[in-house]
Amino acid sequence: MGRTTPGPASYTELAERFAPVFDRIAEGALDRELGRTLPFEQVTWLKEAGFGRLRVPAEHGGFGVSVETLVRLLVDLAAADSSVAHLLRSHFAFVETISLQDEAFRARWFGRVVDGAIFGNAATERSGNALGTVATRLVPAGGGGYLLTGEKYYTTGTIFADYVAVMASPEGGSSRLYAIAPTRHAGVEIRDDWDGFGQQMTGTGTAVFREVPIPAEDTVPRTESTTHEPAFLQLMLLSVLAGIGKAVVRDASSLVAKRTRTFSTGSGQLFREDPLILNLVGQLAAKSFAAESSVLAAARELDDALALGPDASAEDRYARGAVAVDLAQVAVPPLVIDAAQQLFDTAGASAVSRGKALDRHWRNARTVATHNPVAFKARGLGDWFVNGVSPVALHSIGEATAAVPASAG
Repeated sequence: MGRTTPGPASYTELAERFAPVFDRIAEGALDRELGRTLPFEQVTWLKEAGFGRLRVPAEHGGFGVSVETLVRLLVDLAAADSSVAHLLRSHFAFVETISLQDEAFRARWFGRVVDGAIFGNAATERSGNALGTVATRLVPAGGGGYLLTGEKYYTTGTIFADYVAVMASPEGGSSRLYAIAPTRHAGVEIRDDWDGFGQQMTGTGTAVFREVPIPAEDTVPRTESTTHEPAFLQLMLLSVLAGIGKAVVRDASSLVAKRTRTFSTGSGQLFREDPLILNLVGQLAAKSFAAESSVLAAARELDDALALGPDASAEDRYARGAVAVDLAQVAVPPLVIDAAQQLFDTAGASAVSRGKALDRHWRNARTVATHNPVAFKARGLGDWFVNGVSPVALHSIGEATAAVPASAG
């Protein structure tokens, strides 16, 4: 299964490589949902198979795949277990961050990704920080490094990770850095206290950092910039939604194919032969297809934006990918959420059995769709198409401090 020549790997090649792992992950997904069991073992399987190095360039030992190929594989993984696909979002986003740094940084951190390291995220603070700032601090220490102290929430994937990228500010300053911290350090505490009703096995909870040493070379400045990272982060979530849509079609088809009980108010036929029920399944499949197609189209646009020649400005490259992803963010969630809801119309009351946990598809889709609210994306798109105003380049979350004009984002 190994590669003998450098160059990007194809989706077909990699789908064959990872299909057995995805199948194993899918086999236990329902039991993990019912028992709220975190997928540590499943993440290890993916690490051992090299899934984490998909976007690492071939010259650094990775598969060097396109964004589209990564998205197609994430959709497949999310169809097997949406939590497992979601928890890797931060990892793949940090791989993109590595690609934007200097050669020494790339060599050091790409090497660790190829060796199997997984990265988590600790950017958001639950309350108290003003928009555009963070309370987590980097205090200067000997040798030019820092000591990292603070508390984060929504730290998706970090409980499974080897390293976590922590958004922090140097003491006495307002600039923001990513500080790369080892999750196994004694000063790092990671809690599984996520209380959302969906995506419950993503490890989205609290991370506390108490004077964790951070070498200066393991920090990355975060400034207002026109890179593809914000669009890439959102695209990872859209990939999870598309995978949930495929899982809905899979489960609806299985239910209908096996069902023998029917209703006197119906046709009296088996569900798998009833035209009304088949019509419903067809609608689910169409919504899933439209969702996945939109996500893949956005991925191709992001690939094309990244491939623009040196004569293209950073703003042009950014806007092309960001607009495409924002369009998908407005279009895809309603398709998948509606399909997950409509799933229950294809069967009787037995479909709501807790043991089947079919409600997880709606809960998971609804949870993923809350990231980056659609209302804000739609407004930004309107501003782009009407006024030519580029989407916001670098996102942040915090307490509102003053009213700002709508066009300021």
